[in-house]
Amino acid sequence: MSMNTSEKRKQQKRESFKRLINLGLTAICIGLEVGVFAYCWMYHFRFSVVEELWRNIWFKGNILEVSIYGIMLFLLSAMYGGMRLGYLKNMELIFSQVFATIMANVFIYAELSVMATQLFVPHVFLAMTFIQTVIVIVYINIANRIYRHIFPPRKLLLVHGDRSIDRTCAKFETRKDKYVITRTIHVGKGFETVSSSILELYEAGECNAVLIGDISVEERTPLIKFCYGHSIRVYLLPKITDVILMGAEELHVFDSPMLLTREYSLSVEQRFMKRAIDIICALLLLVIASPFMLITAILIKLYDGGPILYKQVRCTLDQREFYILKFRSMKTDAEKDGVARLASRNDSRITPVGRFIRKCRIDELPQLINILRGDMSFIGPRPERPEIIAKYLEVMPEFAYRMKVKAGLAGFAQVYGKYNTSPYDKLKLDLTYIENYSVWLDIKLMLLTLKILFWPDSTEGIEEEQITALREEQMRKMEAQGRKDEE
Repeated sequence: MSMNTSEKRKQQKRESFKRLINLGLTAICIGLEVGVFAYCWMYHFRFSVVEELWRNIWFKGNILEVSIYGIMLFLLSAMYGGMRLGYLKNMELIFSQVFATIMANVFIYAELSVMATQLFVPHVFLAMTFIQTVIVIVYINIANRIYRHIFPPRKLLLVHGDRSIDRTCAKFETRKDKYVITRTIHVGKGFETVSSSILELYEAGECNAVLIGDISVEERTPLIKFCYGHSIRVYLLPKITDVILMGAEELHVFDSPMLLTREYSLSVEQRFMKRAIDIICALLLLVIASPFMLITAILIKLYDGGPILYKQVRCTLDQREFYILKFRSMKTDAEKDGVARLASRNDSRITPVGRFIRKCRIDELPQLINILRGDMSFIGPRPERPEIIAKYLEVMPEFAYRMKVKAGLAGFAQVYGKYNTSPYDKLKLDLTYIENYSVWLDIKLMLLTLKILFWPDSTEGIEEEQITALREEQMRKMEAQGRKDEE
């Protein structure tokens, strides 16, 4: 029994309609913001500086300037997630769009200041940004309610194996506005039983997508083909081999398609461009940040007279060891017994100065020196201690793959993961970066890093500086996971 053609077309139309609604609601938000800019441009900006400059701007010039702002806001909204209505949580969506708006306003302000050869009416820009922020907050709350009403959460059937599904269910529980696991079924019941259950529940409307969990490749392959053949949406929790293949190059040398995974991660040209970007950006940021670094160094020294910098052995490309540099944020005897401890949110070992510089991420600035030395790159997997790498490798040999590139100041796992993302999932995120590397991806991640610096999830929980020891419970879970995930 299979789904008839008319039902398939109905679902395709629904997905197209869903996308159009998403784009339409997002376009209204961006249109309102551009409208505020256009009003300020026509009635404030043009006559606020040298009159001769604006006398030469004709009607099409006004349209051009407003269009430039609109395009810039659109691109930044797409990059930072402001257009992901129905996908991000309400507060995260508002934050993303407000952040994109601020970035667009900063860029356009810089452009107009250069054109006017003077600082460009900052009070009007601040007022404009405030009005736009209010519009975003009010509109997104309304738009999200409309979207959720039209498109209720997707009902999922979870196909799982022997491993506990508690963690998976807990993750999806945090997004009940988007996904609801309505049914679960063990893959051990056999393909015929599972596939017939999928089709029966799908046609009855009790689920409209399948979530494939921790099952082996041998078990999941026929299920994926079955769902594809019946036009049933599938969500798949990928294995490491899946992540590697996602970055494979497609070849057409013969009459059969081939996938190529290279023995090295970055080409010569890519390594050259990446190093050039690192050097240029590190030098620029050192010049810009030097006053803040000097003040920070003085405050740390005045507080307790201890060392200004915190040094720790970490590993980078090919597991080469180096000393990572940070401004010291903890007391000098924080690890006097030689035992590394995970920092809690209100850890008593953190000094008042340290608490502030950690919150603002100023403690990371000395790593610009590591970048200039060639120990690190701006973007790459975060470096770990040799001893923690050894522990990871015991239960997760694939952890070595993340050292196919230089360690980074920020990485894919920091941008798209959370403070409590499991080591195995962080590894998959880092491999996604390595296998899909491009100069544009580096630039994009640099810009996205600016956003996560201000998002609460990025500053909560485990401290990077103190990730040195795995608890026994974590190790047992990782060991169980490592044994099964690559079956």
